[in-house]
Amino acid sequence: MLAPTWVSDRAGLATLFGVITSTHAIIYAEDAERARAFFRDVLELPHVDAHDGWLIFRLPPAELGIHPTEAGPNSGRHELLLMCDDIHRTVDELRRKGVEFATPVEDQGFGLVTTLRVPGGGSLGLYQPKHATAYER
Repeated sequence: MLAPTWVSDRAGLATLFGVITSTHAIIYAEDAERARAFFRDVLELPHVDAHDGWLIFRLPPAELGIHPTEAGPNSGRHELLLMCDDIHRTVDELRRKGVEFATPVEDQGFGLVTTLRVPGGGSLGLYQPKHATAYER
């Protein structure tokens, strides 16, 4: 088995074998316009207009965790969580911007987790890890 080769690009970012350069996540939303407005106006994520108002948002650095599960409906399931350093301060800031939360902040051992509502697009996790993180700032 070949060991992964990490190559630095012009910007000094590491890529696996020089071919994996980033991650593209997708949120399927019943009301994509409202969901895009939330990410643009409330979370204030930088974005590009790919075409005709189809916004693609820049995300903060990322990491990927692989969790075990039993065979069944959770096998192959994916989750997207935004991460923060201080979940209580972040929740307070987002509430002041009108964000609604579906769950209270819970200590799940590995970190503090809550769920926020995305207008027109379901819900999204918010997470303050207690473990070492796999990304650089």
